[in-house]
Formats: sequence, C-alpha cells, structure tokens
Amino acid sequence: MSSSFDLSGVTALVTGSARGIGRALAGGLAAAGARVIVHATNFDAAEDAASSVHTQTGADVTACAFDITDEPAVTAAINRLENEVGEIGVLINNAGIQHRQPLLDISVEDWRRVIDVNLTGAFIVGRGVARRMLPRERGKIINICSVQSELARPGIAPYTAAKGGLRNLTRAMAAEWAPAGLQVNAIAPGYLRSDMTDALSQDPAFSQWLQGRTPAGRWGTPDDLVGAAIWLSSPASAFVNGQTIFVDGGLTTVV
Repeated sequence: MSSSFDLSGVTALVTGSARGIGRALAGGLAAAGARVIVHATNFDAAEDAASSVHTQTGADVTACAFDITDEPAVTAAINRLENEVGEIGVLINNAGIQHRQPLLDISVEDWRRVIDVNLTGAFIVGRGVARRMLPRERGKIINICSVQSELARPGIAPYTAAKGGLRNLTRAMAAEWAPAGLQVNAIAPGYLRSDMTDALSQDPAFSQWLQGRTPAGRWGTPDDLVGAAIWLSSPASAFVNGQTIFVDGGLTTVV
C-alpha cells in the first residue's frame, strides 16, 4: 500500500513555494521521495527555501524564479527545467496573492492584479507544463483553490472571483486533458495560519468566530494540506480527475 503513495523518481514543480503553503507542500513531496523544484518570483528566496527543504529531507531540490503571469518567461523556465532537472511529472499551482478592500473602492488595476496572479498565472503555467505532459500521456496538475472557491466574504471579491474561476479551470483542464492521460485536481484549503491570513489570525473576534464556525474547532496549518497533496500527486489517486478536495476542518459542510 505504501508504494501507492511513493513519489520516488517524480519531479514536482511547486509555484510560490518559498514560504507558507507552498513551502509546506514542497517539503511534504520531498519527504515522500519527489525531486522538488521550489519556485518564487525572487531567486534568492527560492534558493533559501530549497536549501531548507534539502536540509530537512535530504531530497534533491532545485530553485527557480520566474513571473507566472509572463508567458514567454514561463515557457523558457519550463524548457530549462525539463532539460536540466527532468520531466515535470507533478505541477502544483500554488502561487497567489490577496487584496482586502471593498468592491466599491478597489481599483481596476488591483482587481486585475489579483485575477492575473491567482487565476491567469495558473492557466499560463498549467498550460505550459501540460504541453510537455500531453505527448508523454501522463502527468498531474494540482491547483490550490480555497474555501472562497465555494463561499464569499466581504472585502476580498477579486480573490473570491479568482479562486472560483480556478475551481472551474480545474474542471476545464480535466475535461480537455484527461483523455490524454493527465489528471487535474484541486485542493481547497480552509482558513490556515499563514502570512496571507496573519491579520485575521491576530484578530481575537475573528479567531473566535472561525473556531466556532469550523467543526474541527481550530485554525488549519499548511502542514494539514500535505497528505492531500501527496495523494493527488501519487498513483493512489489514479482515477481521480476534475475534483476539488476541501481541506477545511468541515467549514464548508455546515450552516
């Protein structure tokens, strides 16, 4: 049974993995045997994270940096990584940003920036990697969505729109690429303690509300996502396609 979850020999690219959720996923896949490519927009940040993952796991870890919204840069990076590191068997589209502002106040520029990074970036990188995977008739793409793919809260409309779009992009990718042997799924985290939610986690009233609203009764952590990521990256999920797995302590299952 354990061999079904073994990632030995698999090369996995995790975007936005210098910190937070991406960093935890990179470490988890490395511990499961994968050769991991740590990504950031800034190469020094990626290199520091890659060194840390290697020290903790002993795995083969590579650092890279590129802008996920710049298609020529993405294409060049994927070509280089496939030539120098190995064929990418798993892509985790994790890179994302948040912007908190009421809909009536947010600028079009800030709206577009959030959509570009959270949704268009996943499309660009996903399509770039799929172009390599499709001729091989194998490969796994995991998009990191959110409970905001299903729910909405005031003040984060562009993020909610982007993550809702990413959930359906996951379905669209699966519809087009599953016949060629690819698997495309998503993980939708609940509220996790991370850099992106630092202001919320420091708010006693919000924390109390969240823990009462969540059946598990607590905030999540990035490490809570690792098991789902390993499963979706491994042969154990061979017949799973187009699905969004909510890892949210039960938040989206109750009224």
